[in-house]
Amino acid sequence: MSTLYLVATPIGNLEDISARALRVLREVHLIAAEDTRHTGKLLKHFEIETPLTSYFEHNKLSKLDNILAKLAEGDVALVSDAGTPALNDPGFELVRAALAARHQVSPVPGPSAPLAALVASGLPTDRFLYLGYLGRKTTERHAQIAAVSALPYTLIFLETPHRLLDALVDLQAELGDRSLAVARELTKLHEEIFRGRISEAAAHFDEFPPKGEITLVVDGANPDAGQWDPARVRESLKVGLARGDSVSALSREISAKSGWKRREIYRLASEMQAEFGNQE
Repeated sequence: MSTLYLVATPIGNLEDISARALRVLREVHLIAAEDTRHTGKLLKHFEIETPLTSYFEHNKLSKLDNILAKLAEGDVALVSDAGTPALNDPGFELVRAALAARHQVSPVPGPSAPLAALVASGLPTDRFLYLGYLGRKTTERHAQIAAVSALPYTLIFLETPHRLLDALVDLQAELGDRSLAVARELTKLHEEIFRGRISEAAAHFDEFPPKGEITLVVDGANPDAGQWDPARVRESLKVGLARGDSVSALSREISAKSGWKRREIYRLASEMQAEFGNQE
């Protein structure tokens, strides 16, 4: 049987591609690429003439049979635009289909933005949780973050420049002012890794709007931290009330993760709601 190779490609610096990756890309019968124009530039730089076919989010299911047919004739490589394929990119379905057809699946390790950001963050690396992109809407982000707020693992998210500030606000509301690293443009000319508190990152990127791909690495929950302090409860209530959540829903949600009794939060939320009403 043939082999489907999952080939990691540079996330910015072309020198990061491995000798094995270049050999595999030259020897396979076909390269399935997320963006053939982008990968075509990479292949041209290294004088690789292997045929390309597109394989991206919106055609990943319709192209399965075609790629499997090619795999029956010889080895195929899967690549993403940058980094390790099938990690937050199309590929899972193809890997599963190749295995079901009894082909070999072999990783060709290399660049990965989440791992590069993690090891350079200064935060614990022994246990971590990769969660991909945060939701586009505030309600989605709050739900995602709340679901992992009590976990002791270092958290890794991807984010876009235009949503970064909103994401930082939501992270602080749900997690408190934890330590984090904001890594952008990794391995490129303008690489930046900001390390500090969430509030400090928000102030920094408000003053210096970010560009490029962004990875967020956030400290996990401290199991010995115990109950939230009043300031954190008030901040989380403030955000929830501002987005229109009911006092009852906020009390139930925050009580579950703060260590506070629900009736205490309900009383505080009602007082804050009245304060907001008087300010309008």
